[in-house]
Amino acid sequence: MNSMSAIRLLKPTIDLLPHYVAALEAGWSPDNVRKEIAAREQLQAIGIDAQAFVDGLDDPQASGDPIALPDGTTVARLPSIVRWIWDGEFVGSIGFRWQAGTAALPPHVLGHIGFSVVPWKRGNGYAQQALNLMLGEARLLNLPYVELTVGPENIASRKTIAACNGILIERFKKTAAYGFAEALRYRIELHDA
Repeated sequence: MNSMSAIRLLKPTIDLLPHYVAALEAGWSPDNVRKEIAAREQLQAIGIDAQAFVDGLDDPQASGDPIALPDGTTVARLPSIVRWIWDGEFVGSIGFRWQAGTAALPPHVLGHIGFSVVPWKRGNGYAQQALNLMLGEARLLNLPYVELTVGPENIASRKTIAACNGILIERFKKTAAYGFAEALRYRIELHDA
């Protein structure tokens, strides 16, 4: 495997959507918590209104509809962007969400950044490259740090976060909306001390 292939983060577009759909149909999910359920929901949303789906992935003003949590409750949307990881073809997605003026997140938001690489592209260093590129977006908002959460069993993501200067700050139980699952919280400082 070539770990030196460069990737780009692309704003989702209707022209690129067939690549995203193909990955969903092949069993990949951009959601590491809700997995297959989220993939099915996204395919359904794309089938109803593909343009609205694509437009909703880039929402830095938080103008979209409320977000449904895994337990069925809904909460206000945070400003967020999703970028598709691209190496000449679809690799995965990475999302970044925040609250204006603070690094703090509401209790139902597990982290600022989440990423997922399709299984057939893993092991190429793409997640680390994508995370480093998205950290650049976070720096533009003058956040002092970002936090990411990961399941203790997800060794690949833990290594990716550590390679991007992530420091483990706590082991915790997720909220009831996420079934009280055990998780690890990492922090990446965005500015030199």
